[in-house]
Amino acid sequence: MRIRFSAVAMTLLTVLGLLAGCADGGGGKGPIIVGSKIDTEGALLAQTMILLLEDAGFEVQDKSHFGPTAIVRKALISGEIDLYPEYTGNGAFFFDGTDPDVWKDATQGYEAVRQLDLEANNVVWLTPAPANNTWAIAIPQTLAATEGLTTLDDLSAYVNAGGDFKIACSEEFVTSPVALPAFQTAYGFELTEDQLLTLAGGNTAQTEQAAAQGTDNVNAAMAYGTDGSLSALGLVVLDDPRGVQPVYEPAPIIRGELYEAYPEIEDILAPSFASLSLETLQELNARIAFEGQDAADVARDYLTSEGFL
Repeated sequence: MRIRFSAVAMTLLTVLGLLAGCADGGGGKGPIIVGSKIDTEGALLAQTMILLLEDAGFEVQDKSHFGPTAIVRKALISGEIDLYPEYTGNGAFFFDGTDPDVWKDATQGYEAVRQLDLEANNVVWLTPAPANNTWAIAIPQTLAATEGLTTLDDLSAYVNAGGDFKIACSEEFVTSPVALPAFQTAYGFELTEDQLLTLAGGNTAQTEQAAAQGTDNVNAAMAYGTDGSLSALGLVVLDDPRGVQPVYEPAPIIRGELYEAYPEIEDILAPSFASLSLETLQELNARIAFEGQDAADVARDYLTSEGFL
């Protein structure tokens, strides 16, 4: 009887152990699938999240460089991915009919998209970085100096007078109502198909290289405020005195079901994102886009140096 009892007891303990392992993913947490858009900063922020989550004991699957905005967002809402870095200003694009002025204020824009996305899609916006990665148009310093171009008003006058102009950009920049169409409406110019070099994805490292090198007669680039290679490539961002662009602060967004299961993810990611100023992101992005360093290595070096890892 004693031997039989011991055997039964051991069997029960084994079963309980297996059940416990299933409940916590085999001793860990997750898995969590992290995605990103096809651009330098998306890769940097995705790797930042991956490293922090792994350090906190989560099993993580890397699906960075997943696709452009529409595809990554669809994947999140459908559950194909769980977490990716998005920009607050895109709330104007995601939720038509909202007051456009809301998106031009960092706090109001974040609160608006946080509430709207939670109610509509059960998507949770976590703590954003205090860096405005807004859409911008950059041109070579030589062109700016020669033609006296410092603002988008100047650019409008130059284009309308027949000046040579061709911009390298993404399809999203051309079609999104808050990007090039907003610039054209506010500043009174319109580009033809011949003045657009539309590249796959949204990697500004490619658009800026094209402008700097004059690829296919390009002399302008779609850029973002936090791009690190602008000055190194001899490009300047044209000022937006009419305040056309929304504020684009990067923030992790996560499926609500996963956030409910692991609310500690907010505290894991928040300190590092809060540390990412405009200047910090420009410097980190430059190490990837201009110096050719791996995004994961750059993220790890930064997180380690700042004491987050």
